[in-house]
Amino acid sequence: MIAATHLHAMIIHFPIALLLVAFLSELIAVLLKNEFFKKVSLLLLILGTLGVVAAFLSGGSAGEGIEEGPLKIPMELHEQAANFSIWLACITATFHTTLYFLNYKSTLTKAIGILLFALLIAAISSTAYLGGQLVYTHGAGVQLALPDFGSATENN
Repeated sequence: MIAATHLHAMIIHFPIALLLVAFLSELIAVLLKNEFFKKVSLLLLILGTLGVVAAFLSGGSAGEGIEEGPLKIPMELHEQAANFSIWLACITATFHTTLYFLNYKSTLTKAIGILLFALLIAAISSTAYLGGQLVYTHGAGVQLALPDFGSATENN
């Protein structure tokens, strides 16, 4: 069975990549007025948002038992950033999906859409940074597995 910390680590990279590429596609779509990149952006945004939800749920399981101790504050910061990111992802995806299906293309809504997307990328990046700090600075979810040299010398 896969541990929750491993599951979270396996899932989290997909929404980060999907949302970054979605944002770049959105910028290309707006700058080149290209419908293909607009469709790609929307699809990747929806998939990335679903990935954020999966990462959020797996992260909740991975973080169980770390409510107290030296990791309490870094964990709370990561959780707060994740909460903000999931809400912003859902709002951004809903906004872009609604505009796409209503075929609404005003300059103001395009600007709001880009701003929401940029905020989402900033939020996801911040959440990822704080998660990386948990693992690489504080060692959250890391098990130290050194070889047992004592038993090897005893057998000789």
